[in-house]
Amino acid sequence: MPVLYDRLLKLKEMFNSKFGSIPKFYVRAPGRVNIIGEHIDYCGYSVLPMAVEQDMLIAVEPVKTHTLQLANTNPLYPDFSTNANNIQIDKTKPLWHNYFLCGFKGIQEHFGLSNLAGMNCLVDGNIPPSSGLSSSSALVCCAGLVTLTVLGMNLSKVELAEICAKSERYIGTEGGGMDQSISFLAEEGTAKLIEFSPLRATDVKLPSGAVFVIANSCVEMNKAATSHFNIRVMECRLAAKLLAKYKSLQWDKVLRLEEVQAKLGVSLEEMLLVTEDALHSEPYSPEEICTCLGISLEEFRTQILSPNTQDVLIFKLYQRAKHVFSEAARVLQFKKICEEAPDNMVQLLGELMNQSHTSCRDMYECSCPELDQLVDICRKFGAQGSRLTGAGWGGCTVSIVPADKLPSFLANVHESYYQRSGRSLAPEKQSLFATKPGGGALVFLEA
Repeated sequence: MPVLYDRLLKLKEMFNSKFGSIPKFYVRAPGRVNIIGEHIDYCGYSVLPMAVEQDMLIAVEPVKTHTLQLANTNPLYPDFSTNANNIQIDKTKPLWHNYFLCGFKGIQEHFGLSNLAGMNCLVDGNIPPSSGLSSSSALVCCAGLVTLTVLGMNLSKVELAEICAKSERYIGTEGGGMDQSISFLAEEGTAKLIEFSPLRATDVKLPSGAVFVIANSCVEMNKAATSHFNIRVMECRLAAKLLAKYKSLQWDKVLRLEEVQAKLGVSLEEMLLVTEDALHSEPYSPEEICTCLGISLEEFRTQILSPNTQDVLIFKLYQRAKHVFSEAARVLQFKKICEEAPDNMVQLLGELMNQSHTSCRDMYECSCPELDQLVDICRKFGAQGSRLTGAGWGGCTVSIVPADKLPSFLANVHESYYQRSGRSLAPEKQSLFATKPGGGALVFLEA
């Protein structure tokens, strides 16, 4: 915590020079790395993340006016102020302050409040942006906890996570809730299996003889600004509807692949067999989906497609469903291996991570050449397993590395990926680092 203490002191000084006063309290919310379980939370399946030590910190002073004043210690992010009772979030522009407004508005709407007082906030984040380590969700969570604290209200961590997951959709990201859940429910020293509806978290003890290393590909990906992510969400929804129809279920009520499995009462392995029978590997056109479901194109566009998927011409339903069911099974296998702790545990966990990357690359198509290259380099220099993490299309990889190989692994990956390619290893990029499971969101009061 000494580093955090130094950051708080520095933040206090910067706040004072910015606003001419002292903060009343500080809120911290961590980023996360998803060890396994990519793109399945929004399909209703469990995931296995841990919080990282990098976080968002916000210094806060409630004020008597109705003005919400936001500033950032990073000069790249301009100041912003607005009326606390007239929050407008522009979905077309993923500007930094909009993520704060999501968390603020989520709490405001949960309690049905109007006539809110304002506050001065100074934000300091050390999670690399657009790296797949959830800097944006950490900011949403931090803002939600800030707002709750200013109001003097109470909510459980689970309620806070659910509100923040829902409120991030104000900015157009159709995420599944993993990022917000781990930000609040994380505990130091343990990863968590996060399950949904109802939301709950179970400790998963990671192997003591291995370290998880994060490597940033230095390809930035902003998931709210891109349609990739939201198209995948829609492809999974359509696959769920076609599978439900094939099995004579009430398909129009189905939104997630997990619901189909639950209604059929079968295993994930059996769902993979159903997928083979029910879906073909060639892409589906909107017209073919309409024929399968017995609806018109107009109904398809207005009742099923989201605003940002109206113009999509092909949907790869078979590939997306295969990834989701196989990845959901890998998460459960990963947890089981951690519990049983066999002698070759690190090797077994590594194999699952490698299978996950292959499925993300080939079936979900959410990798990119740089991520594939980085994964290969990590495996070459001693990682037992390596995969993309945090949605993909850029961002980071996570690798499981035997602890005794860590120094040589870091040196070799640094040289092969960062130095040779001339990718800047600027300190703020924090491109390559070992991480251990950190704690969840906290409020610090000014003494």
